[in-house]
Amino acid sequence: MKNPLTFIQEVRQEVSKVTWPTWKEVWITTAMVLVMVTLTSLFFLVADQIIGYGVSLILGTTTRTPG
Repeated sequence: MKNPLTFIQEVRQEVSKVTWPTWKEVWITTAMVLVMVTLTSLFFLVADQIIGYGVSLILGTTTRTPG
């Protein structure tokens, strides 16, 4: 079993080899993710409304307001 100090030194060596993204890359990627999440959410909202409307037509369970 390795010494914990040796383990920490090896971890630091490996972390120093990592190519970290720049802040610009982080912001661009974050923006892309947010845009795609928004578009996907809108797609599923519209799809759910259409499917719900179709099911209500098939089952004849449209909601009617009294009066």
